[in-house]
This record gives sequence, C-alpha cells and structure tokens, in this order.
Amino acid sequence: MRIGYFLSTEEYGPAELLEQARGAERAGFEALWISDHYHPWVDAQGQSPFVWSVIGALSQVCRLPVTTAVTCPTVRIHPAVLAQAAATSAVLHSGRFVLGVGSGEALNEHILGDAWPQADVRLEMLEEAIEVLRELWRGDFVNHHGKHYTVEHARIYTRPETPPPVYVSGFGPKAVDLAARIGDGYLSTMPDPDLVRRFREGGGGDKPCQGGFKAAYADSEEEGMQIAYERWPNSGVPGELSQVLPSPRHVEQAAQLVKPEMMKETFVCGDSAEAHLEMIDQYAKAGFDEVYVANTGPHTQGLFDLYQREILPRLR
Repeated sequence: MRIGYFLSTEEYGPAELLEQARGAERAGFEALWISDHYHPWVDAQGQSPFVWSVIGALSQVCRLPVTTAVTCPTVRIHPAVLAQAAATSAVLHSGRFVLGVGSGEALNEHILGDAWPQADVRLEMLEEAIEVLRELWRGDFVNHHGKHYTVEHARIYTRPETPPPVYVSGFGPKAVDLAARIGDGYLSTMPDPDLVRRFREGGGGDKPCQGGFKAAYADSEEEGMQIAYERWPNSGVPGELSQVLPSPRHVEQAAQLVKPEMMKETFVCGDSAEAHLEMIDQYAKAGFDEVYVANTGPHTQGLFDLYQREILPRLR
C-alpha cells in the first residue's frame, strides 16, 4: 500500500504547503493529495490559495506524484480551462499527476452566481466535463456542443506524452457507479468496503482506489481533539449540508451541532502510532491501494517524525 500526505489548502498558505511537501518527501511519504477550494470550510481554517499555482510550484520543490482531491470541473471553472491546467501540471510533474474530480460543493462553486444544481444534474455535468477534458487532451481542435458545455475551435498545445488519469470521487451509489464507469480510479475519504466493492464490481475492476483521512497531531489525544474541533468542526456536519451550504459562515452555523468529542470519529487525535496504523488498516481492509493522511494544526513536523520513525517502517 502506498502512503501519501494530504496538503490542505483550506488551512495553509502556499509557502507552508510547499514546506509541508518537502517535509513529507523527507519523511518517506510516497505521494501527495491536494485539496481545491475557493473558500475554507470555516474561517478558523483561514486559507484558500489557488491550487493550480501551488501544483506548479510543487513540481519545483519535490518529486512526489500529485493528485487533486478533488477539483470540481463543472461550474466555477469551465472544463476546457481545467483541461489546460491539468495538462500543464502533468507536463511540469513529468507525468506524475492525477486529476481527481468530483461533483463539488456550493461552498466553492456558487461564487459566479450560477444556480447550484441537484445531485443528479451535478453528476450529469461531471460526466460531460470529463468527456470534454479527454477530447481536448487528444491534441486536436475540439468543437463540442453538449447539454451543459460548449467548446469552439479549442486546442491544447502543451500536453504530456500520456494524458493524465482521471480519478472520480464518490460517496453515494450513483456517484460510485459513475466513477466505476468512466473513471481511471476512485477516491474517497471513507474506509467503506461496500463503496470499494461497488466500484470494482461496477466496472472499476483493479483500477487504483485512493483513500484519505485527517489527523490532529499533539502531545495528547485530548489536545488533538481540541485542535481538530477548533479548525475542522465541519467534519461532523451531517448529511448533505456540506454540499449545499454556500459560505463558511453557513457551515459554521451548522457546525454548532458538533461537539468536541465527535471529532474522534473522523480524526486520529494525539501522537499514537497505533491509532494511525489502525486507521490505515481500516482502509487496507476496505480495499484501498493508497492512503493519504492530512494534519491539522501547528504540529505537522511531529506527524512527519512519527511516520518516519514508527509508521512507515512498520508498513514496509
């Protein structure tokens, strides 16, 4: 199993993200995830750099493969523009780039005043957007007149030798079915064996499955829990609220339902190597091929040291 590090653009500025990438490579992590947000989930996270600038800079500071986890190619940025961004990223990273995509959240996608569609429509848009991406990566002039997108006389000149793989995120059955049908791989932040099984049996076969989880490294579980609660209370927001709430202040209002002790359900809190190994084992047993861990708070170097000293050697 490949173990990677998850760069959280919602919480760290570009210089700190680059330093974390260097630290992850030194510690022995094998790959990177990076989130793509216009807004942080809540103001306490406090950042939101433009991910494509950071991805370009990452190519100059480390050699780790990079996957977007995830970008939404449907509303905020037209898929023809994202096709160019992803192609350039793949060139800069010498082919070590994966475009991870999903149907998005209103938090990031509503900013231009477009209506936020129902879930079924978002999946329909995602499928057409991926079609546009792949058409453009072939290198010919593209004229596309679809239900949701129009492209006229567009050609991408700067392209990698091989088009970047497209991994599709999915949490509900319909999204997982779409990922199985059109994705080159699958992404999730839930160690759910039923979702992985559905992906593989629905057409995904032995394609890669990437999973990710969050940690709050600290000297004690209690301290880690408090850091997680201060920075990421949104992780406990139930149901579809995360997909439909339009701004960090609305997410903060919903997060008032969340109690500090609930953070232990979604975060590995504290400095226990065994707790991390148990979480990684959940993903392994669920059928994931790669697992990415994010750290929240100020103690990222402590997490890197823990992985370098106690976790990565045991996994290998």
